Amino acid sequence: MKKIFFLPFFLLLAAGFGGCQNDKKQMEKELAELRELAKMDRQEMENQYEQFALQYDELKKGIKDDSLIMQLEEERQRTQELLEELRRTKENDAAEIRRLKKELETVRGILRTYIIQVDSLTRENGRLTNERDEARAQLVGANSQISSLNSERERLTDKVAIASQLNATAITATGLKKTGKTARKAKDIARFEVGFVINRNVTAETGDRKVYVRMMNPSGGVVNPTGHFTYENKQVEYSAVKNVEYTGEEQRVTMVVTTTNDYIAPGQYSIFIFCDGQMIGSSKVNLSK
Repeated sequence: MKKIFFLPFFLLLAAGFGGCQNDKKQMEKELAELRELAKMDRQEMENQYEQFALQYDELKKGIKDDSLIMQLEEERQRTQELLEELRRTKENDAAEIRRLKKELETVRGILRTYIIQVDSLTRENGRLTNERDEARAQLVGANSQISSLNSERERLTDKVAIASQLNATAITATGLKKTGKTARKAKDIARFEVGFVINRNVTAETGDRKVYVRMMNPSGGVVNPTGHFTYENKQVEYSAVKNVEYTGEEQRVTMVVTTTNDYIAPGQYSIFIFCDGQMIGSSKVNLSK
């Protein structure tokens, strides 16, 4: 009789243990995805630092202003030093990586300024050269100069490509109740309102942009997985997508992440903003019980 009484208990215990193992594997899988995304973000930072250093070398070509060349070399060396700092930084040193990411935006802004300055000098030199050619060879010389300027413009377009990447700042995520009022507790959240600012960028192309929000819960899962987009040659899930008409000026964007089928647990949530195949901003928000 004792064997018959304890058999169901052991069966229930075994089933519960199996369930826990499955939950553990799922959590490990989701955490691995989160770590992989962070690794991709770090690799992208390294790539951009390398590209910026190369850009400074390119800008120096054809410039005769010794003072400007010296300034470009100083900025190139500073960019190279930041790259070496990033390579020496451990992957779990979030504070240092965050600092170097802010430094990256500063480097981007300085590089954009020099590109515009060099572009202005190039255009001025082109104008003077055009006048000289017109005086020497009239129409034939002028046509040749126009062709040269078109080639120069194409080369400068390639230089501006990196500096023209959009940048999202002031990222917030507000939990809302079904009524639309602000929810103070995680259990009351029916949806998130994610807001951010796309910064002014005179070198960026204007027009329609598709912006993606990827929101990660404390367990590493994607909140409201709606579809996929391509990032670093991989298919990545997103929580919300919106078409934004970018004008080149600073503009505020608001997007909604629904939570209909998700349990909103308290803890730290990560928010990533993507556009044009690049991660243009990220932030974190803590939710109380």
